Amino acid sequence: MNILDVIMNAQGGNTVRQAGAQVGLSEAETATALSALVPALAAGFQRNMQSPDGLTGLLGALTGGGHQRYIDDPTALTGATADGNGILGHVLGGKDVSRALADRASSQTGISPDVLKQLLPIAASLMMGAFSRQHAQGGLSMAAGATPGASSGGLMDLLTPLVDRNRDGSIIDDVGGMIGKVFGGR
Repeated sequence: MNILDVIMNAQGGNTVRQAGAQVGLSEAETATALSALVPALAAGFQRNMQSPDGLTGLLGALTGGGHQRYIDDPTALTGATADGNGILGHVLGGKDVSRALADRASSQTGISPDVLKQLLPIAASLMMGAFSRQHAQGGLSMAAGATPGASSGGLMDLLTPLVDRNRDGSIIDDVGGMIGKVFGGR
């Protein structure tokens, strides 16, 4: 199961409905928006994990951040924006990249970029919630220096299906392409 599936199926779809309600989207629109946003965020997480500091920071956030609540309790999403903006800062680096991602997703989905900008921190919080749940269940592990794209039984297994767009077994070309499109799409 990939990270998008975990988010979409959380609490029988209630999590997606709650996320959409916060920004004024129907469940179907929210699913469409998340389908456009989560793969790009997954590429950002993957890129961030390539450095030992990024991986250490992610694992530290998973153990102490309390992010699992966003997956386990959809009502907790009402407070997800601040956490999500912090996550976006680490994963994407800046507001310009977030704006470019929202603009790109808008062109793919037809959903207003302003609405997608509101949903983006919620999506980031949901991703961290899914990672936290997996980590708490003992299934999230990846040693620094692990080969990108290789199955680790954890985080990489959640990210790789979304990031390996051309299904060639390597995510390196796909991460570079996604990030290039976000930066180049400004």
